Amino acid sequence: MIRVTRSIELAESELQESFLRASGAGGQNIQKVETAVQLRFDVRNSPNLPDDVRARLEKLAGHRLTNDGVLVITAQRHRTQDRNRQDALERLLTLIREAAVPPPPPRRATRPTLGSKKRRLEGKTKRGEIKRNRGRPDSD
Repeated sequence: MIRVTRSIELAESELQESFLRASGAGGQNIQKVETAVQLRFDVRNSPNLPDDVRARLEKLAGHRLTNDGVLVITAQRHRTQDRNRQDALERLLTLIREAAVPPPPPRRATRPTLGSKKRRLEGKTKRGEIKRNRGRPDSD
């Protein structure tokens, strides 16, 4: 079991890894070694995720979520397969931890106080007087 938070643990059998050749520059080594890792996690069918966390995770995943509800994370930052595996797993755990944080409570609308209304109107009046005093002086 992989511990994500205090209340959420994932079974290692829920994660599927596949290896592929990394893209980009790298010389001769990159054409023959499969160092990139593609980590797949079925969000919709995971028994270990609470429903609210699942919904937030699907929203956070964005384009990384397939139509079937599978989260796909590709890691190819490092030169070794092992470090890419660790990187992909850490990115998945970070995403799940972010989804596990409850959303902030909704904002309650408040009305401005009488004093703040008066100060606002006084400021507008002063600004209007400044603008009114601009222009050409009266010629007598």
